[in-house]
Amino acid sequence: MKVPLSWLKDYVEIDLPLDQLARLLTMAGLEVDEIHTIGMPIPHSDHNEFKFTGLEWDREKIVVARIDEVMPHPNADRLVLCKLNDGQIDHVVLTGAPNLYPYKGQGQLAEPIKVAYAKEGAVLYDGHAAGLELATLKRTKIRGVDSYSMVCSEKELGISDEHEGVIFLDPDAPTGMPLVDYIGDAVFDISILPNMIRNACMIGVAREIAALTSKPLKKPVPTNKATGPTIKGRVSIKITTPELNPRFTVGMIADCQHRQSPYKIQRRLRLAGMRPINALVDATNYVMLETGQPLHAFDYDVLVKRIGSGQPTIITRTAAEGEKLTTLDNVERILKNYSVLVCDTKGALSVAGVMGGLESEITEGTTTVLLEGAAWNFINIRKTMSYLKLNSEASFRFARGIHPALCPDAVRLCLDRMAEWSGGEIYTDLVDEYPLPADDPVVMVTTEDVTRWLGIELTAKQIADLLSPLEFICKVKGDSVEVQTPPYRLDIGEGIIGVADVMEEIARMYGYDNIPATRLIDEMPPQRNNPPLELEELVRDILTKFGLQEIITYRMTAPEREARWLQPVDASVKELDYVTLQNPIAMDRRVMRRSVLASVLEALEKNARLSDQLKLFEIGQVYLPRENELLPEEPRRLSIALSGRRENPAWDQKNNAAIDFFDLKGILEELGEGLHLEKITFTPISANGFHPGKCAAWQCGDVPLGVFGELHPLIKDRYDFLQNPVLAADIDLEALLQAIPELHTIDSVPAYPPVLEDLALTVDESLPAGKVEAMIRQTGGKNLVDVTLFDIFRSTQIGEGKKSLAYSLTYQSPDRTMTDQEVAQIRGRIIKRLEQELGAKLRS
Repeated sequence: MKVPLSWLKDYVEIDLPLDQLARLLTMAGLEVDEIHTIGMPIPHSDHNEFKFTGLEWDREKIVVARIDEVMPHPNADRLVLCKLNDGQIDHVVLTGAPNLYPYKGQGQLAEPIKVAYAKEGAVLYDGHAAGLELATLKRTKIRGVDSYSMVCSEKELGISDEHEGVIFLDPDAPTGMPLVDYIGDAVFDISILPNMIRNACMIGVAREIAALTSKPLKKPVPTNKATGPTIKGRVSIKITTPELNPRFTVGMIADCQHRQSPYKIQRRLRLAGMRPINALVDATNYVMLETGQPLHAFDYDVLVKRIGSGQPTIITRTAAEGEKLTTLDNVERILKNYSVLVCDTKGALSVAGVMGGLESEITEGTTTVLLEGAAWNFINIRKTMSYLKLNSEASFRFARGIHPALCPDAVRLCLDRMAEWSGGEIYTDLVDEYPLPADDPVVMVTTEDVTRWLGIELTAKQIADLLSPLEFICKVKGDSVEVQTPPYRLDIGEGIIGVADVMEEIARMYGYDNIPATRLIDEMPPQRNNPPLELEELVRDILTKFGLQEIITYRMTAPEREARWLQPVDASVKELDYVTLQNPIAMDRRVMRRSVLASVLEALEKNARLSDQLKLFEIGQVYLPRENELLPEEPRRLSIALSGRRENPAWDQKNNAAIDFFDLKGILEELGEGLHLEKITFTPISANGFHPGKCAAWQCGDVPLGVFGELHPLIKDRYDFLQNPVLAADIDLEALLQAIPELHTIDSVPAYPPVLEDLALTVDESLPAGKVEAMIRQTGGKNLVDVTLFDIFRSTQIGEGKKSLAYSLTYQSPDRTMTDQEVAQIRGRIIKRLEQELGAKLRS
């Protein structure tokens, strides 16, 4: 927000240098981004804390002057000659300003025109250049007439970009006064945070300065008496939804004249970033910038004409879906059913809190004004302005929350400005509907709270003295202060939140840089572990140790994106329930995901051509709707996707095979071992999305942990993958973490040597090797410490439908060296059981 210094001085005495004032505001939370000077000297230092821009006006060469007569140029129709006095001597000044043409040839002016006058040698901005280019006034001859000085436009002085005409100063401007003393200024560009919207106005910033400098705050008071008739019987108000429109206030003024605002007002509006229009509209904008309460003016006669006869009824309601309204910018807006409209009985007049309608705008023919001041639900305004992509000064404020208590005072003040600048008679009263009064919380703060929260020692009176300048109503009760929130703030909460909010105000007024650095003197909080997070991190560590890369993908997706993975291979359409976002950032991010693996496969697809080897995993939530429940279930899943070559390309790798099912199985085995899982099994299954015969279930005892395998070719075709197989795993992380034992045993290093031998068996092709291994382990007992499958052999020599499985067996006793007879006894028991139960035969 742009804040002119001269405007602030209307409300508070300021005697600080510009840089000190900027630092004071910044340390109080109103961060000053830049200071733009208008004619004033710019501090020149290598250690300037703030950015300064602007043009310094020479006090001797740029002054207030008066034009007494405007004469035609003898050789040019579009130029005029002005008889001008600079307070010392008379000059004839040549100019082509179009706003002087109406005075040409009138002779001596009855009322001189006060202007900004630059003498020879003055440094100004070039009014005809595209940007801001400095130029020095030099004596020259234009169309046969000497020219050595000029009457200035706002652009040439650096006030604004306006250069079509010269500045007409107010009639009371003292001739001969250095212009910097009359309208010199500085504009602070302040970042207003959302929780400080109360300071998005001149009075708000002035209140902060007054509190920080212990100066009194001078609020504006209407000076024009309301001498007109009563407003009753001329307009009524109907609020249909108080939750969206807690207050609506209107006042009236009649017999207004179409005028331009005083130059002082126009200049302030331009410096604050707004365009002057006419006295009536300027008054609404001026009071909004002054008080923070946006206002809107309707042409009352238009409202009466719309209904034909009788008094207009102002109605606030939500729009019908698809309802249309042409706004002040002459754009037809199509509205949603949540947007609030200001209407009469004939239809919409304005988009509440955002922008007025074109039909009832203030025009040159307006004589009677109906002035609106209202309060709106800030969330609703934010949704409406976001949907319409329509930002305005009003919506900027309403979307952050404006207190309803500001409405009547702002309306009265604006009517006073209208009467002062455009004439007219103010109606004696207001129509004020306030069905949902705002709650101004009362917060109890103790000196102990201040010491504990801020680390400073303050008495209850000192606390009250810090808060009172901000208009908090404070009552000291022993070591406590009862703090009543002032009726211009909506950011103070209740209970412990309110205490925190008040603490922030105490700290700001005390000065953040005045709070001493202290060591923690309180008792250290107890250290508590977070086992679920620690175990989740352990899973991450194990997977990254084996070369996998963690990714984090969007939780938001679209059903059609996930359908590539979730829809069955047989192409039957399966409707899935999703958690749907009411206000998605994009249509392809409109629901919460049901599958982490779908997200990981998308990432694999996007990177498939960028690397010869991809090993990705993600840990994250899925969002499953629950019947009759507002919030979804959010279980955590672990998803893994692999593709590419088993090893990275290297000069010594002549035959680098592609990653296959057993690579993924090995990763899961190592993960289970790293987590000390017991009774891990892998069982061949058929599952949607996976290749038949290349898919398995991972279990810990009787607890299913997940499914893994190679993607089904039809599923793979839905993605833009390369030819290499794509391996994937979808793991229930909650079940995996619960299966981790709290304690696990660590065996000591054996003191006695092992006995190693190989065992080759012929079995049916359909018999899983894992089942054979499980029976060998079970039969071998505790002295069979390891079983490893090291070879699978198929040949016509061993028969059709048969295969040979070769296992390496390790026997070892913890308390002695095993004898050949003991080993032979265990081996014989293993072979006998395999023959009897599995039909296995020992190969010779």
